[in-house]
Amino acid sequence: MNLPLIYDLDLPALTELLQTWGEPAYRARQIWHGLYKSFWQAPEEFTSLPKSLREKIAAGLSFQPLTPTLKLDSSDGQTRKTLFALADGRQIEAVLMRYDRRRTLCISTQAGCAMGCTFCATGQMGFKRNLSSGEIVAQVIYYARLLAEENLAVTNVVLMGMGEPFHNYENSMAAIDRLNDAEGYAFGARRFTVSTSGLVPAIRQFASEKRQVNLAVSLHAVDDVARSAMMPVNKRYPIEELISACRDYVQVTGRRITFEWALIHEVNDSPETAQKLARLLKGLLCHVNAIPLNPTTGYAGQPTSRERAAVFQATLEQNGIPCTIRMRRGIDIQAGCGQLASRSV
Repeated sequence: MNLPLIYDLDLPALTELLQTWGEPAYRARQIWHGLYKSFWQAPEEFTSLPKSLREKIAAGLSFQPLTPTLKLDSSDGQTRKTLFALADGRQIEAVLMRYDRRRTLCISTQAGCAMGCTFCATGQMGFKRNLSSGEIVAQVIYYARLLAEENLAVTNVVLMGMGEPFHNYENSMAAIDRLNDAEGYAFGARRFTVSTSGLVPAIRQFASEKRQVNLAVSLHAVDDVARSAMMPVNKRYPIEELISACRDYVQVTGRRITFEWALIHEVNDSPETAQKLARLLKGLLCHVNAIPLNPTTGYAGQPTSRERAAVFQATLEQNGIPCTIRMRRGIDIQAGCGQLASRSV
């Protein structure tokens, strides 16, 4: 019998469970603090609890949704990628990227992905299943525990790993809410970023909830023919509809939106493309994050050169669109989302 995963429970649900066991409500808060402040990962570590309760927890709840099967560190020591096996044998990845003062986690929300983006290793795998909210949470806690051993903490969490977060909307938002809980991990909402390939109804739902969580949209092309060839989701939600939803999002929330752009050599990295992109985004409170493509075995495109990236950036900025060229991290350890899992499959 598969036991319920403790990370799938929010504090009210944990409190209710303990009350069915005849335990006082305050015990739930003790467990909560142990999970999310001390990062305890087994019932025997909860020494503040009576032995009888620790035994009930061990018999009634699972603590290990993720089993690390492969850990790779980049040659510069700044990026670690971990391949995890889930309880059913599916595999997912999460990445820790260290910058000067930031320690950013890139976590997964699905095993595989249904969006089918041609340049993405996860998209090339196809969709396996959604992750539960607890399986998403556990990736963050895994790395939080690792960093705590160095007296460091996670500074940013991006839902940009395997899967489309908005295709697993309820579990993705529940995971964010659980990690944001002031009684537990208390991770600030503005330090989360959710990335979507452009699921318009979910963008509109996200806007209506007026969360403080950051939104990033993977764009990668300025016309429907090119974008549909790279991102099949565009056939259902074409660019005009997507940008309209993005404009409404900014108007409703007052928050800046980020557009992700994988710079592919002689595909979408020309000054002319940058000019078209600037016209598309004109008047929109936004920022473009451009990053040279992470090569995958299933896609023939190549990353742009540093020189072409610089011209692309300059062209956007000359036209009033802020742009950052992001550094590719962990190329030597296949740190692009899905690359390890697809290889192992």
